[in-house]
Amino acid sequence: MENEQRIDLDASEKSDESVCVRVRTESENNNDTAVELEPNSTAAVQGNSRGRRGNTNPVTSQKRDGGGRVVSDAWNHFKKVKLGEEVQAICNYCGLVMQGHYSRGTNHLINHAKRCPRRSFKNVQQMHLSFSSKVDGSTSLSNCSSESKWDMATVKLFVARMIVLHELPLAFVEYVGFYDLLKLLQPSIETISRNTIKTEILRLYDVEKKKTMGILEACESRIAITTDMWTASNQKKGYMVITTHYIDSSWVLRSRIMRFIYVPAPHSAEVMCNELYDCLMDWNIDRKLSSVTADNCAANDSMIALLLGKFSTSSMIMGGKFFHMRCCAHILNLIVRDGLSVIQKGVEKIRDSVHYWTATPARVEKFENAKKQLGIKETKNLVLDCKTRWNSTYLMLSTALLYKNVFVRLKERERNYTSLPSESEWNLSKLMCEYLKSFYKLTELFSGTRYPTSNLFFAKICEIRLSMNAWLQSPIEGIKNMATRMIAKYEKYWDVIHGVLAVGIMLDPRRKMLLINFLFPKIYGERAESEIERVRKLFVDLVHEYEVNHLSNSSWGVNGANSQAAAGGDSNMLDLDLDEMADEWALFRNENTQNTHSKSELEFYLEECTLPSTSQFDILSWWKNNQGKYPILAKIARDFLAIPVSTVASESAFRTGGRHLSPHRSRLHPSTVEALVCTQNWFWLEQNLKDGIPEEAILSAEHLIDESLMSEQQSNEVHDSEFSL
Repeated sequence: MENEQRIDLDASEKSDESVCVRVRTESENNNDTAVELEPNSTAAVQGNSRGRRGNTNPVTSQKRDGGGRVVSDAWNHFKKVKLGEEVQAICNYCGLVMQGHYSRGTNHLINHAKRCPRRSFKNVQQMHLSFSSKVDGSTSLSNCSSESKWDMATVKLFVARMIVLHELPLAFVEYVGFYDLLKLLQPSIETISRNTIKTEILRLYDVEKKKTMGILEACESRIAITTDMWTASNQKKGYMVITTHYIDSSWVLRSRIMRFIYVPAPHSAEVMCNELYDCLMDWNIDRKLSSVTADNCAANDSMIALLLGKFSTSSMIMGGKFFHMRCCAHILNLIVRDGLSVIQKGVEKIRDSVHYWTATPARVEKFENAKKQLGIKETKNLVLDCKTRWNSTYLMLSTALLYKNVFVRLKERERNYTSLPSESEWNLSKLMCEYLKSFYKLTELFSGTRYPTSNLFFAKICEIRLSMNAWLQSPIEGIKNMATRMIAKYEKYWDVIHGVLAVGIMLDPRRKMLLINFLFPKIYGERAESEIERVRKLFVDLVHEYEVNHLSNSSWGVNGANSQAAAGGDSNMLDLDLDEMADEWALFRNENTQNTHSKSELEFYLEECTLPSTSQFDILSWWKNNQGKYPILAKIARDFLAIPVSTVASESAFRTGGRHLSPHRSRLHPSTVEALVCTQNWFWLEQNLKDGIPEEAILSAEHLIDESLMSEQQSNEVHDSEFSL
């Protein structure tokens, strides 16, 4: 430079930024005194203002001083001094004197700091070693290759992925410990703010959303969805979750969250219908829908009715006859709750007892001491139920019965304990637990999402119905009353079996029509024959519709390119003038071949011997291996066995949403919440596939209890309307 000066800096003075720098210029005639200026002084800030504008270089990251003014990062490498009347900048490394006046900006200082020959740059590549295995089994040690250089964009991407997978707060990137770890790995690491990581998460969401849309677009089978509403108590905002269920080309049942939508109030049927309709249209799966499974309440019934009015029924199975599937687990909950109301007094006493002895640490300790005195070795803790979830009531009763003697002993020592159940109430509760055990196992079975449930439900619910008939013969009046109430509720919902459940039974090669012929007389009595015929006709009509669609899609009249193959390769057919009669010929061909083909395939399937019932039977593998033998029935199985009988898969998303929207994170924007919930689901599905783990995990009944307890503390159900009983 023209006016450059080189200044020798004393080492002790270089390390102490608060001491004024003494300079000795190369010009012996220059006797001006050096006066250090603070970078955040008025003159310094004015000197930096012009150079800062529009500068996005990482080296020029800016910071604020104590007064809130922005200071260029250039002054981490230079000292500003006043030599006579001129303001100069002195390099901390080589002592080079450069222009420091505000009119010159700071870009020239930044450029010098990047290439200063006396500035020490650490080569991180030399600090990292890589191990590689040779063919002979030995291991070699070498420096990291140039391709493994530190990429800040990749770091941000993986940090965002970690936050999504493990539900970490966005402020995690600003934690001192995390930043120290990154600093250890890369000394020149940039700081990452929560806003930056939020942007990365939203970018990840967009990428994964496109992947999921592509997967659903490529799916050849129909797609079933489950949906439910939830209100986060910390935000007082309503969210709708939509989960897809389908069987892929490998005959594996898949479940993916499609949307976690913020639904503005009021949460009426019209509003929910519009949100669901827009989602299905945006994702282009409206013509692939097989059914919508939702809780049994008036708002959902109205929503489904409105949704059916928006779609063309021509693309639905049998004109939409199977479109609405009520959550069977929810109906089961209503049936059991109705029965429990008969013995409500005894249940309330046990609930009060459990609440009393778990209210304070002193009472818990006294309860544990009484257990030791009586020699009870049970380790289960008392658990308070959620009144709206019968399965949690079952767990509460079954655990309390284990400590019946403890409650009796504590009654003798605690005056304030006044809710001890009587002996008859204890006995009635014990009987109730024995009866409810089958319901509990049923709920646990239907809570699974990695295996089909539509083929399992009917047989189990018939077992429950027969058990309730036996309860009517009980000598205990309370049990008889309970059975009467439960049977009345059962007949209200399942007096006429849902078509999906009937098809599921028919598609199970272990049961087919035999199980229906066996159970219907026990369930329906004199009506059994007409109900059996109704189910048979339903299945025949379904096969007929699939036959028509299959033949029309493969007919030469529809696809002229296949006319040669359709004609069996006979070139004489080309001499016939059938171009004008192509549609008429296709219709005639369908009418005269479909009945024979569908009848032979269906009858052959029904007449074939049923398989032995084993717990390890995989119905999807069986249909995969037999789809060449039964092509039409296999297509029906692929569509119907994906339909879930409960909304557990969707409700499990609320557990994730509840953790994201904790009291300390209640200000998350709805779009961020959706990105976190959906992307986490998609990431874990991808991760489990890499690890060889089944895509969907079985949600046990314990998970349902955790969910119910969480929902009572952190959320409220959106639908306050009465169940449509």
